[in-house]
Amino acid sequence: QVQLVESGGDLVQPGGSLRLSCAASGFTFSSYWMYWVRQAPGKGLEWVSAINRGGGETYYADSVKGRLTISRDNAKNTLYAQMNSLKPEDTALYYCARDLGHGAGVLGYWGQGTQVTVSS
Repeated sequence: QVQLVESGGDLVQPGGSLRLSCAASGFTFSSYWMYWVRQAPGKGLEWVSAINRGGGETYYADSVKGRLTISRDNAKNTLYAQMNSLKPEDTALYYCARDLGHGAGVLGYWGQGTQVTVSS
């Protein structure tokens, strides 16, 4: 049973920082590309970032480039998103997701999300 559990979301002021975590279980974590996706209030899903199996290759949406760093610790089966210089437009429910397999670029499994709110 694939399970992804996000944590670390919080209420922060503009310019602040957060580190999100995603604990994975039920599959061989190191064998899959992982992703962060977010959904702002009243809006659709937005792909945020991607990381390959070993963690040496990363991709970012323009909206977060330079402010978000995706990483993973395969020994701990955990995915991370370090977010700095947060803006109100970063307010969203943040999901981690697992690739369908074979590097397909299809997000086959999702967690329930963790809420990030950026407000003064």
